[in-house]
Amino acid sequence: MSSCLRGLSLCRGALLLRSKRQQPLLKSSRSFSVVGSPGLGSYLTEQVTGRASRPSTSRTLHSIHDRERATITERSQLKYARRMVVKLGSAVITREDEHGLALGRLASIVEQVAEYHVEGRECIMVTSGAVAFGKQKLTQELLMSMSMRETLSPTDHTRQDAGTMLEPRAAAAVGQSGLMSLYDAMFAQYGIKTAQVLVTEPDFYNEETRKNLFSTLSELISLNIVPIINTNDAVMPPMFIVDQEVSATGKKKGIKIRDNDSLSALLAAEIHADLLILMSDVDGIYNKPPWEDGARLMHTYTQADKDLIKFGQKSKVGTGGMDSKVTAATWALDRGVSVVICNGTQEKAIKHILTGRKVGTFFTDFSAEKATPVEAMAEDARLGSRAMQNLSAADRALCVNTLADLLISKQSYILEANAKDLDEAKKSGVAKPLLSRLSLTPAKIESLAVGLKQIADDSHKNVGRVVRRTKLAEGLELKQITVPIGVLLVIFESRPDSLPQVAALAMASGNGLLLKGGKEAAYSNKALMELVKEALGTVGATKAISLVSTREEISDLLSMDKHIDLIIPRGSSELVRSIQEKSHHIPVMGHAEGICHVYVDKDASLDKALKIIRDAKCDYPAACNAMETLLIHEDLLAGNFFTDVCNMLKREGVKINSGPKLNQLLTFGPPQAKSLKFEYGALECSIEVVKDLEEAIDHVHTYGSGHTDVIVTENDSAARYFQNHVDSACVFHNASSRFADGFRFGLGAEVGISTARIHARGPVGVEGLLTTKWVLDGVDHAAADFSDGSRKWIHESLPVD
Repeated sequence: MSSCLRGLSLCRGALLLRSKRQQPLLKSSRSFSVVGSPGLGSYLTEQVTGRASRPSTSRTLHSIHDRERATITERSQLKYARRMVVKLGSAVITREDEHGLALGRLASIVEQVAEYHVEGRECIMVTSGAVAFGKQKLTQELLMSMSMRETLSPTDHTRQDAGTMLEPRAAAAVGQSGLMSLYDAMFAQYGIKTAQVLVTEPDFYNEETRKNLFSTLSELISLNIVPIINTNDAVMPPMFIVDQEVSATGKKKGIKIRDNDSLSALLAAEIHADLLILMSDVDGIYNKPPWEDGARLMHTYTQADKDLIKFGQKSKVGTGGMDSKVTAATWALDRGVSVVICNGTQEKAIKHILTGRKVGTFFTDFSAEKATPVEAMAEDARLGSRAMQNLSAADRALCVNTLADLLISKQSYILEANAKDLDEAKKSGVAKPLLSRLSLTPAKIESLAVGLKQIADDSHKNVGRVVRRTKLAEGLELKQITVPIGVLLVIFESRPDSLPQVAALAMASGNGLLLKGGKEAAYSNKALMELVKEALGTVGATKAISLVSTREEISDLLSMDKHIDLIIPRGSSELVRSIQEKSHHIPVMGHAEGICHVYVDKDASLDKALKIIRDAKCDYPAACNAMETLLIHEDLLAGNFFTDVCNMLKREGVKINSGPKLNQLLTFGPPQAKSLKFEYGALECSIEVVKDLEEAIDHVHTYGSGHTDVIVTENDSAARYFQNHVDSACVFHNASSRFADGFRFGLGAEVGISTARIHARGPVGVEGLLTTKWVLDGVDHAAADFSDGSRKWIHESLPVD
């Protein structure tokens, strides 16, 4: 084994990496015990003597007395699981056409198990598929032994029924060796050895064999070998197992070993595994058979769901059905093992589970309080959107005005919650610019309220506005009217003031809304959300807007294309870019970068230029509309302007970098920028020289992000040319780039800034959250009327008012 393996230990609910070096164990003996779980309690003792050496990369199957095991009640805690049992069902192992093994799928699962094994987790695999694999191989042999006449005979059904004619025990004997050889070869690619352990039911309720079994598992794990366990179907296939509950000590009942689901549950409980993953060919537990109408995948299962489930058929290739999986999972959960039932055919299922993603069905503590599923929140948001859309414009405006008033009347409550967030952030060593974003002040709240009032005033002309009327024919009139997009998901980071702004825009536009805030603003967001709910309550739409718990993984939300219509990320360029990359089916509106330019033309007023540059860079350097690159016409290098602008920026604490052309012109000066296509988001910028207006425009197109770009000049012709030719969302003349903002544009607030070339570009207010639908009014019109000439097209534009 490699001596550079890293172990992973669970301590007080956290994983601590520790380096392991190869060295001999000098102890002459070693003892340990595995305590059975409630109902299976027994003590196993292994004595190891006379060992000359043992790699220190070895692991020990510790007893419950040797380590603390934190109870896992949430998916986010699954990453702390150190000891895992992974069970593969026959449907996962074999191909859908039942002609061989699913090699690609199996290789992916082995790769995931190998990665976690190498990083120090203890992995045990329970595999099905021996009987199914053996039947496939023996069926081929049976067909090969038939005569040509038997094979081709239309009345001889031996060919179709060959599989059912085979003895399961013989099939298991053939399939088991081939299956194990495959596992050996696959794990060998990662330098990992495996060992086959075949068990029968008596191995668990016979004390001597049971002791030997767990002694063997302990030794294999201590040697860094992955045990691969299966029932010894050649001796006692599951269908021949006596209907008897296993009792390890004879004192309390355990679980009937009917299949590998119950076997893996028993093993997981006995060895005190942190996590049991049951991999099948279905996505998880449904409230009814998945092929029936109204079937709903249950991402979380608790005891309260027991009576809500109706089971369907068993697996076509295995012995266990979903009812057996639920029985095994709940039994293991009662004994402290976390369980996930998932679809083993899904790519990277194990990795997604251990990163906390909503994959499969997670079995959680029966006494734990069940949170509202995010899918239910999304459905409520859609229903709430329809309710908001059907309100009068006055009622929607009243809702927004109520929220604005609540911000003022409950200001002390908001600031108290915000103070808790600030205290936590300071203890965590959060940088000063981020603290500024996180902080709420009376002035910020007052500004928020003013912006919300502006949104309310403008909301009367949003939803249901006619944008086009056309008389298609006599008595046939077509209208295009504005409607909400549907359900929005807005993901924002540390700025809690985003929450009431976005909520007000959703109210005014009649959209449902899911908000996913950063954990650093948890107290502030919770307090503000209470005010949003109170405002929505005045119009009977409290569920139209919800705050998603920070425990929800963003990756899970991005896959909810059936519930969410548009994603709007607000935050760092890393956040926005990540959302854009991970969302494959839901449109994303936003900007990944804010690389904004200020170009100082040869005809500029230099005093105006200094004022605008200072504001664009220094007013709020972390904002996406802050200047990142200053472009200077080469004629201005002859005077004092370059020196003046550098001195001004240095006084403001701005670090200056030079572009390649400027760097060549200077004997001494700022260091060359590593890249001109870079968003600093801090008191730092680049300066480059250009020879004329055309080169400035080319530079913006080459290095800019299409956000906001500025020209400073007294030449109106040059200004118009710049504004017409620069292809950015915002193009300004003699004004700071910091004006690219929804409130400053008179939109009341913005849900974000879009650099995409879609219906919404630049600061996105209410209008950017609307789409349209077509409404047609006729009498008895039919398309055939226009084909036979009984009716004629007119296509006359009508006034929209």
